[in-house]
Amino acid sequence: MKKSDFHYELPAELIAQAPLPERSASRMLLVPPGEGAFEDLHVRDLKGLLQPGDLLVFNDTRVIPARLFGQKESGGRVEILVERLLADEQARAQVRASKSPKEGSRIVLDGGGEAEVLGRDGEFFRLRFAVPGGLESWLVKVGRLPLPPYIRREPGQDDAERYQTVFARNVGAVAAPTAGLHFDEPLLERLRQRGVQFGHVTLHVGAGTFQPVRVEDVREHTMHSEWLNVGAELVAQVRRTRAAGGRVVAVGTTVVRALESAMRDGELQPFSGETRIFIFPGYRIRSVDALLTNFHLPESTLLMLVSAFAGKERIFAAYRHAVEQRYRFFSYGDAMLLWGNPG
Repeated sequence: MKKSDFHYELPAELIAQAPLPERSASRMLLVPPGEGAFEDLHVRDLKGLLQPGDLLVFNDTRVIPARLFGQKESGGRVEILVERLLADEQARAQVRASKSPKEGSRIVLDGGGEAEVLGRDGEFFRLRFAVPGGLESWLVKVGRLPLPPYIRREPGQDDAERYQTVFARNVGAVAAPTAGLHFDEPLLERLRQRGVQFGHVTLHVGAGTFQPVRVEDVREHTMHSEWLNVGAELVAQVRRTRAAGGRVVAVGTTVVRALESAMRDGELQPFSGETRIFIFPGYRIRSVDALLTNFHLPESTLLMLVSAFAGKERIFAAYRHAVEQRYRFFSYGDAMLLWGNPG
């Protein structure tokens, strides 16, 4: 299977550069299984599509304001993107500079304090921070939100709220689980009244989610590592839902990756740790019955994942429809609801 098999043409003006004023006002393309006709709906229409006893599973990760600036002791300017917080005031980060900083060197940070370069592992540097009040709280005060590279503007004041889900609670991501951005409290309340259940996993989305597939044979691609937690409470919720005949609906590809990483011998089990799971056509997703997801970049691993779930031809027909109907694409864009093929 080739990377080029997952290419499609997207007019640049369909890449959403800002969120809509109302989260649940985003459009939603309904993609039923088999040959059922597509339906052009809105995310707020979910109440009529879900049944009492269905389980929506969200990713409750919270995005770190992870972009920092500073200068090397030699004076050269440095841009830092924190990829993951580590113990002892350390972090794994991407560092952009005219010349890569050397091990043992220090970076004076614009927001106060400094970072020492402890070493390097591939594209990532390991840094130890000495900043006022501790690294996590300091980042919240002085860090800048790392909007995706296809959003061609600087982050504004509104992004601090709108690039977080309303249920974000576990700090650690550098990119939002974007399908969750469509949910606001009024929609969640309507779904509760409908009898829909909510569950949560945590998967800290890393900077690697934006890394392109660089090999033509997708089987040779190496996935980036991300930390996740699928707790015992969520596992129990899934089992109760299945036993009662309800459906498990993943809100976002990160939820699918988390749940599939926690599958053992065909059963969902509690799991906490790293995953490099790579899901592409030929892989059978067993953990969920439906997937709410945004539209993904051409040739991306996320487009490959949704193609594995609903079928590549079906997905590409849906994307063609979305382009023709002028849907908004990517992180601040519209959504699609995919029902898995039975059997």
